[in-house]
Amino acid sequence: MSSTSSYTPARKRQLGSEKRTTPLPTVHPKPSDRKVTWSRVAIVLTIVFWAIYVVTTIIRQFLVLGTQDFRFTMEAIGYTVVVTFLTFSALMYLVARQGALQRFQKHVRVPRAELDRHFSENQPTITVLVPSYAEEPEVVRMTLLSAALQEFPSKRVVLLLDDNPNPTDPAVIERLQATRDLAASISDQLSEPRFRFTDALLRFELGDGRAFASADDARELASHYTWAAEWLYAQADAHAIDDHVDVFFADQVLRALGDDLALTGEAVRAAIDDGATLSTERVAQLYRRLTWTFDAELAVFERKQWASLSHEANKAMNLNAYIGLMGGVYRVEETPDGPILTPVPAGQRRPGDIEIPDSDFLLTLDADSILLREYCLRLTYFLQQPDNARVAVTQTPYSSFRGAGTRIERLAGATTDIQHILHQGKSYYGATFWVGANAVIRKRALEDIVETEFVGGFEVRRYIQDRTVIEDTESSIDLGTHGWTLANYPERLSYSATPPDFGSLIVQRRRWANGGLLILPKLWRQVKERRRRGENVSRIELLLRVNYMASICWASFGLVFLLAYPYDGRLLSPMVLLAALPYFISQASDLRYSGYKATDIFRIYGFNLILLPVNLAGVLKSIQQSLTGKKIPFARTPKVKNRTASPLLYVVAPLAMVAFSLFTLWRDWNAQNWGNAAFAAFNATLAIWAIISYIGIGATIVDIWLGLTKPLYVEKGKKRSAEAPAPATESIDWRSVLYHGHSGGEVPHLERAAAAGSTGAAGAAVSGDSVIDDAEKQAA
Repeated sequence: MSSTSSYTPARKRQLGSEKRTTPLPTVHPKPSDRKVTWSRVAIVLTIVFWAIYVVTTIIRQFLVLGTQDFRFTMEAIGYTVVVTFLTFSALMYLVARQGALQRFQKHVRVPRAELDRHFSENQPTITVLVPSYAEEPEVVRMTLLSAALQEFPSKRVVLLLDDNPNPTDPAVIERLQATRDLAASISDQLSEPRFRFTDALLRFELGDGRAFASADDARELASHYTWAAEWLYAQADAHAIDDHVDVFFADQVLRALGDDLALTGEAVRAAIDDGATLSTERVAQLYRRLTWTFDAELAVFERKQWASLSHEANKAMNLNAYIGLMGGVYRVEETPDGPILTPVPAGQRRPGDIEIPDSDFLLTLDADSILLREYCLRLTYFLQQPDNARVAVTQTPYSSFRGAGTRIERLAGATTDIQHILHQGKSYYGATFWVGANAVIRKRALEDIVETEFVGGFEVRRYIQDRTVIEDTESSIDLGTHGWTLANYPERLSYSATPPDFGSLIVQRRRWANGGLLILPKLWRQVKERRRRGENVSRIELLLRVNYMASICWASFGLVFLLAYPYDGRLLSPMVLLAALPYFISQASDLRYSGYKATDIFRIYGFNLILLPVNLAGVLKSIQQSLTGKKIPFARTPKVKNRTASPLLYVVAPLAMVAFSLFTLWRDWNAQNWGNAAFAAFNATLAIWAIISYIGIGATIVDIWLGLTKPLYVEKGKKRSAEAPAPATESIDWRSVLYHGHSGGEVPHLERAAAAGSTGAAGAAVSGDSVIDDAEKQAA
């Protein structure tokens, strides 16, 4: 077996970060019956303690004091509402967790031989779509290679490059060209094993046709497996190691696949030594495994090079633009706006026309995500089972890369791994949501939910809705409305990057908090449509879905009320803490199950406190969008080696929260309101700890300084050159006139058109060169 990688991190490792780089096991350890039983008890205790609190505190106060004190009455009602909503979210956590434990307990992995048999008889096609914008080429390379090494009968890997195609900055030009070259580079890298194994399979299939393979045939097969393993080990050794993600890729993608192939080769040799014989079909299956693993067609597609495709700045339309072309043949035509793709009718194809192949399945994969081996094989096998004929989307909710170099990346990774468990649990109740980092999609299902419109005379097809920035959540509801379901595969087969600093985390979490409220009306329509079809919509499914989409809203506003308003001490009760206790104990257990510390529950609490302004901003953006009807620009999470600066608001707001909590502590201490004082002290302590640990004192000072001084500076522009005298006569831009027509106003001329074109290109280059693009600035 191979060795593991070691490295010196490019970013200085913080004290309290994670040293472990080994990921959690692919197959979840089976929970004990005792653990499953206690998870049920936790649900019951949460409901019981909440009911006791309402009866013994709220109703009792009303019976004793009546409703004559208006202020106390309103405080009691408000406090009860806040506590009820927060308890409801805790209860939904426990319910989803219970579902996950039962799924993990019952899951039985499909044997490898059954997969080989199934795909020998059924050979579907899959297209892997990797949307990318301003990503580092090495990050994209790992993603593409992890997809290209997926064992599958017929796969295409397409990088949907959404960068400005005509930048002006030399560094950006170099990065863009390096990204464009990735498909050809990876294809060349895989060419040697691809040709070797394709030729070996062909020679074996042209053999004498005996029912059982000879010992020499089996030994040759084993030697090919050994060669493949050594080739993968060599690729892992040659891979540059800069951070923990590189370690993961080298060890868990390249070396782990090599270990698997090496073990298979050893097993074939052991079978020969024991005098066993392998059937010809079984040997052919093992040859196909090698061929399918290293055979992939790679391509790069840039929608912004085509004037006939949508250029809307979001990931959904990047995907939609390519999916809408699949299965067609197109001819390139030049126009004043740029080249366009026009469909070619059947039977009229000419040399030079572009064909976009169709496929049975799609795999959408974020450019910073990595797949483990057998992801495509196991998930498409799942979709092809008769019981899953109406499953449109399946995925393994992504996990975090271990070995994070910063404290905040480690803790954000912990919340990601907790969410993995909860998403698995939602599938137990039929409440699965598509999480967009990775998913295998049945192409036919997308055809059922497509919406078509014409913009500028060109057809625009929307398979994945782009009305909100959480396009995967809205598409989940659309699929359910059309009679499709979704399911999470109960294994860990995908991983995705976690923001390493507070600035980049702000962009990600603000986007996640935006859009859920806008999708809720669609959920009600889906429930109505499903019930009209006679489908059973369980209450638990409905409650889990509502909590998933709206809990950030009520949790954020509820926490603001608890932090800011001095509630009457008579409303406090130990029952509130007892109702929350099962949630915190269960989360601590889940953290340990995921390889973290139980005490991380306190760090996560403080972490959520400093993210409160970010979540509120996302919720308010949703409200703004519902009032204005305008789309919110998609804000890409920055992925850079250096720290991303945080906006002034999100640095000052946690400091203001600490100051107000300390003031509340002083005020309630003097008023002898011990319950509120203890709560304020607890919040102030954990928020201070979170600011120091996850934002940093130095970073806080720098970001405040930048926030205060940046508006005072104006970027130095280029000196205007002396204006050349206008020509006596200007040539009319006849191409624009003939293509667009003339609707009145100034007639377009060549000189003006050229000037406008150069201005537009410069503007596009600026947005492409920024660490956080213009869309993210608008979203802020």
